[in-house]
Amino acid sequence: MFPDDFREFCDAYGPVRINNQVHTTHPGAAQGNLGRLIRSDIEAWAHAPEDMVTQPVGTGPGELFPWGSAASGETMFVRAPKDASEAWSVFVHESDEGEFLEYAKSFGDWMLAYVRGEDVGVCSRGFAPEGPFFQPID
Repeated sequence: MFPDDFREFCDAYGPVRINNQVHTTHPGAAQGNLGRLIRSDIEAWAHAPEDMVTQPVGTGPGELFPWGSAASGETMFVRAPKDASEAWSVFVHESDEGEFLEYAKSFGDWMLAYVRGEDVGVCSRGFAPEGPFFQPID
């Protein structure tokens, strides 16, 4: 269901808070369970105002499914390819603007850009002024 690099990241770090800002989850964790997050987020997006949901949210091909959130209000998604010729991409829903921004990057490339402080819809500079760090979520 998720791209390989996302699964490798989750297996390596489990539920984690990166730069005290970005929160990711893991399917096998009691606290921060990825399956529960996906179900609850998809349900919440199904009840969101129509003008706010400009992308299909779900778990099917071409749909966005959530993998994390940010303390600054953003929700991060991956879009499943519609077919084998397409690549995975990362979307960030910016709460301030209410729009989905697509980053034509793999999850791993998006995460690397994030910890480097590059523009990927979530700015880490104010949250990690001394450099990237992570904390397991218990």
